[in-house]
Amino acid sequence: MMKTAVLAALVGSAAAFAPAQTGRASTNLAVSELELGVTEPLGVYDPLGWIDTQPESFERRRAVERKHGRVAMAAVVGTIVHQNHITFDGYLSKSADLKFSDVPVGVDGIRAIPTAGLAQILAFFALVELAWMPASKYDGDYGVGWFGEDIEDPETKARKLNVELNNGRAAQMGILGMMVHDVLDGKPFIFIDSN
Repeated sequence: MMKTAVLAALVGSAAAFAPAQTGRASTNLAVSELELGVTEPLGVYDPLGWIDTQPESFERRRAVERKHGRVAMAAVVGTIVHQNHITFDGYLSKSADLKFSDVPVGVDGIRAIPTAGLAQILAFFALVELAWMPASKYDGDYGVGWFGEDIEDPETKARKLNVELNNGRAAQMGILGMMVHDVLDGKPFIFIDSN
């Protein structure tokens, strides 16, 4: 069962390296090469053809991609921190007598969290999702800019937003790879033993 799940994840991610299709029909959305997230070497990356079939959902999908990228970047950093046994002092659950330092590293750590804790995490995610609905209205610009100063130059701002999207895309692939390695051999990093 586990091998089937890993194989399905790997086959699904293989689409990321498929060559870009050429000669695509024009769409109502009119995605231009200047659109945020459309960067070299892939250009407009739409392997499932949703820009043609569902152009009205493009903005929402881009906002969701940005949000998932941010979560993945935090997950990669969190994985690195936890693998180095850097933990908070105190209890994760006082009633279960579970300290943060007792939580195992990797995917096994999820199983150590009490059910009430997982319910709190899921409730928090749901509240965050509802707070920014619809997702297309959430553009990710908090108005504080780089270290509190807003970026005035549109080209610089576009470049930084593209960097964020690309780093988020890389982090999504990275955290998936870490989870696959952790399930297969107990080590999220290929060359580093977590013990």
